[in-house]
Amino acid sequence: MTASSFPGGTSLSHLDVYADAAPDGICGGSPHMHLVSTEAYVVISGQGALQTIDAHGFRETALSAGSVVWFTPGTIHRAVNRGDLRVVVLMSNAGLPEAGDAVMTFPAEVLADPEAYAAAASLGGESGRAARASARRDLAVTGFEALRDAVIAGDHAALDDFHAAAGALVRDRAEAWSDLVRARPLAQAEQSLALAAAVASGSVAHLAEARMHQAVPSVGDRGYGMCGRLRTYDVTDDDMTDSAANDGDLTDEENDR
Repeated sequence: MTASSFPGGTSLSHLDVYADAAPDGICGGSPHMHLVSTEAYVVISGQGALQTIDAHGFRETALSAGSVVWFTPGTIHRAVNRGDLRVVVLMSNAGLPEAGDAVMTFPAEVLADPEAYAAAASLGGESGRAARASARRDLAVTGFEALRDAVIAGDHAALDDFHAAAGALVRDRAEAWSDLVRARPLAQAEQSLALAAAVASGSVAHLAEARMHQAVPSVGDRGYGMCGRLRTYDVTDDDMTDSAANDGDLTDEENDR
């Protein structure tokens, strides 16, 4: 994996939350959950909300310019756009969401069938991606509504079942996740510990290696993520990589925000 000194081993993207309405009349993204990564929103413009479901119940948090929210693994979240909602997204464990650390709240029968889930989550070919993004969002909203209503009624069995189904769905791919964590956030933390020890011992030799880096945005049209149109940023320490020069479209696994 290419080295990155970007703070915390995180990834960075710019998100325009979807403005079209789901069947319930609410504009926004596809409800989903991360199993290992924590995600943060820094709102830069517009109005909206973050709807969440966790063991504490259902909650809606208002979002406007300047709002900062973050949500830990297991938080089912739905970005709601009530007017030009644009967000800078920080995601822990850079590379892990792209490796499949996200499960959408499709109905139980879809979650139970890996092939059905893959078909529902896929954006297909180059044409029709917007329609496919809306279709999978609408399907995820159907499952989200059922989970929300059950939790509000005091029944957490459906949420427990969703957690179990999500874990089963990604179990095989999770075998590689430890390597991703070691390569980015853990390696960076260990380097920081080594530098702190060096300074404490009187050595500042590493300061001679200082340099500035600049994130390279993807080019072309924004990709279709789970929550909206995405402009990703290459935050590796190379001046330019192949991933930084793509057309802005994401693979089906890169639909994490």
